[in-house]
Amino acid sequence: MSESDEQTNKDLLKALDSVDQVEINEVVSGEILAIDNDHQLIIGIDNSGVEGVVPRRELSSQPVDDVESKFKVGDKGKFVVVSRIGDDKEGGSFLLSIRRLEERKVWDELKAKAENDETINVTVKNAVRGGLVVDAGVRGFIPASMITNHFVRNLNQYNGQQFECKIVEIVPEKNRLVLSHSEVVAKNEEEAREKVMSNLNVGDVVEGKVARMTDFGAFVDLGGVDGLVHVSEISYERVNKPSDVLKNGQDVKVKVIAMDEERGRISLSIKQTMPQPWDTVEEKAPKGSTVKVTIKRLVDFGAFAEVIPGVEGLIHISQISHKHVNTPSDVLKVGQVVDAKVLDVNPAEKRLALSLRALEPEEENEKDSSDNVETTDNATEDAPEEENGFTLGDIVGKGLDEDNQ
Repeated sequence: MSESDEQTNKDLLKALDSVDQVEINEVVSGEILAIDNDHQLIIGIDNSGVEGVVPRRELSSQPVDDVESKFKVGDKGKFVVVSRIGDDKEGGSFLLSIRRLEERKVWDELKAKAENDETINVTVKNAVRGGLVVDAGVRGFIPASMITNHFVRNLNQYNGQQFECKIVEIVPEKNRLVLSHSEVVAKNEEEAREKVMSNLNVGDVVEGKVARMTDFGAFVDLGGVDGLVHVSEISYERVNKPSDVLKNGQDVKVKVIAMDEERGRISLSIKQTMPQPWDTVEEKAPKGSTVKVTIKRLVDFGAFAEVIPGVEGLIHISQISHKHVNTPSDVLKVGQVVDAKVLDVNPAEKRLALSLRALEPEEENEKDSSDNVETTDNATEDAPEEENGFTLGDIVGKGLDEDNQ
């Protein structure tokens, strides 16, 4: 072999030694040689003597509508080697990806944030069985139990929302990213609770927003911490369900009626921010007037009837009828609506006396027996204790005292 041939062989071996071997999953550099009719990039891989192809789906983590405007022949870049594809129709020896290179950078950033216990912001893409799929630069998942600190029936309401989340588990090799929003919620609520609780006192009237409702009441956001308005504290009128009178997101005025700082609980009232029913009772049900009332409760000595929402009056058994009444339930039923005469109103003591008898016509024998008394009401007032058992004040007082127990 001549010296020139030997030199040629040495140069060839040197050139072969300088050719890089392309390995799966490695990052390689290359140049865009062409863009084919399928909008795929044909890449010349540096120092390898082979080509690769970047399919449209691997161009970016976000859809690329106009490939030709974003990529140009002659552009250089880096690519992840996905697999060997040989001489198939894709037009190259290796399948390359830009998208996966972007994701690798995201995974590295996420791992660093997880190590530093930092939170990340994500966008909810869609709800699936068991939780939420989110976009964190890569696909992430929030289990249903880690969305918030209370049960949520409809997960679709979160679609498109942005959440701050803590990284619970990250395994880039398996594309596994598990996140928790509830931990962030709990931390934020704790900080907000401490701030609100330190500035809030029983008796304060504050503004809030209805956050969510249950059958037993409505939770009102006071600025990062929720207080509960029990269904009985929503209105002076009877409320079957909070959703009958309130809406999520509604602005409301509430009064703080109790606080448990140790447990972080706040009890609120909406109705106590409204005018007290007893303040207007003398206007709506003046003494001597006839009003429609609803029988609410029956007791041995009479019946309690609602005159206006939040105000009940007593119909003593002696004021039910001119006829003898053994027990109120013989004549009246709970829920029955009747006309009654207002005998007496005492807003200061929250007492109101009613009479059904005063609106009934007297029978002849009762008219005759009434000749010796001035009025029916006086006859009741002046009756001996063993016959009547109550003065009007005693009747009303006892009834309301028992009612308030």
